[in-house]
Parts: sequence; C-alpha cells; structure tokens
Amino acid sequence: MSRGTSIFVIRWINFLTMILAIAVICFGIWMSTHHDACRRSLTLPVMGIGALVLLVSLIGFLGAWKNVTILLWAYLVILCLILVAIMAFTVLAFIITNGGSGHAVAGLRYKEYHLQDYSSWFLKRLNNTKNWRHLKSCLVKTEDCNDLPKKYKTLKEYKLAELTAIEAGCCRPPSECGYPAVNASYYDLSYHPVSNNKDCKLYKNAPSVKCYDCDSCKAGVAQYMKIEWRVGAIFNAILFAILSAVFFVGCCARRNAERSHSSKVRGR
Repeated sequence: MSRGTSIFVIRWINFLTMILAIAVICFGIWMSTHHDACRRSLTLPVMGIGALVLLVSLIGFLGAWKNVTILLWAYLVILCLILVAIMAFTVLAFIITNGGSGHAVAGLRYKEYHLQDYSSWFLKRLNNTKNWRHLKSCLVKTEDCNDLPKKYKTLKEYKLAELTAIEAGCCRPPSECGYPAVNASYYDLSYHPVSNNKDCKLYKNAPSVKCYDCDSCKAGVAQYMKIEWRVGAIFNAILFAILSAVFFVGCCARRNAERSHSSKVRGR
C-alpha cells in the first residue's frame, strides 16, 4: 500500500472512530441520568470503552496527520493489545455460553430452563448471595411479572403466550409443580406439589416474592445472559476482523512514515 493511501485511510478511519467514541461517551452519560440503579451499572463500562476508543483514535489520527512515527508505534501497540483482549473475550464468551438450551414442556409454547445446564462460570456468579440479591432487586423493580396480567388478560391467552426466559423462570412456578394457573399472575397453591423440586415451595403469589429465589429464575437469567454474551461475542468477532484490517493499514502507514523520516535524514 502506498504511503499516501495508508496515511489517508488511517487518518479518516480514526477521525470517524473519534466521532463514534464521543457518541458512545454521550450515550453512557445519557444512560446514567435516565436509567435506574440497575441499568446505571452499565454506564461506567460504556463510557470506559468510549474513552479508550477516543484515546486510541486520537493517537492514530495525530500520528497519521503529522506523520509522527512514535505516535503510530504507540497506536499500533495499543491496537494490538485491544485485538488480543477482544480475541480472549470472544473465545471466553463462546466457551461459557456453550451450555443451556432449554427444555420443551408439553402444552407450552416456551421452554423452561434448568440451572445445572449452564457453565460453572454462570453458576458461581448466580449462586453468589450478594450477586443474586442485587439481581433480584433489579428483577423486582422491572415489574415484568406484574405486567403479565396486562399483556395476557385471559387464562387462555396466558397459556398460549411465548414467555421470555426470565418470565418463564421468575414469574411462575415450574410446570412440574402442578399448580393450576388462575390467571397470568396467580396460581392455586392449595394443591400439594407433585414434584420434590424445592422451587415449588419457594414460589409465592406475592409480587415481591414470586419465584425470584428459585433456581428456575436463576436459570432464566442465565439464559438471558447467555444470549447477550453470544451477541456480544459475534459483534466482537466482526470488530476483530475490522480492527485487524485497520492494524494492517496502520503497519503500512508506520513503515511509510519511517521511510519518509529516513529519506529526510539522508537528504540533510
């Protein structure tokens, strides 16, 4: 790749990523002011990623604009570290999201999930009392369970519903308990459970209790996290391919900058 082309590409790629990074930081600030404490915990990573991208892009842009070899070297080193981190995270994400596909139940249009099907990484974090207390408070605040009667006004609609993993695991008792549903938010608990599953005794109709302490709820959260992590892993794989191409162009720009500097030194 010629010197002019490589410098031009690096300059404009990093100019665009600087704009993107500023947008990411602004989005993180917006999240911190418009969301509750549960979602607000996501703002620091978002703003941190934005700040890192802004720093790297600024170094790359200045290095290409001023044709400064040391800045291009710094840019390539940081970009290389980012590529290694992305690769490590992507591999880890695919490994820990390998298990847990859900179990079909006769008469239901959605699946139920079992906690033991998921990786030890998920189990360790979801079985941690402190972690689960925080996640549970967030689940209660979202009121997904309390909104079910608004979404499904009749028992027939509720039985034909395609519930999400969290709704299926946290808002109702497992099907094996055998509790008859009265409506979308109330089960007849006068029946003796036909299963020894401890979740059957933990479920209560109270809006603040439901099945939030059940393993089925933890499994529903694990399934949600698995999908989020898998999407993130696919995005990172695409990002890795793009940044690898940018890294290649950056190497060309750095080599051309060194040649230009050497030519100037010899010409003196």
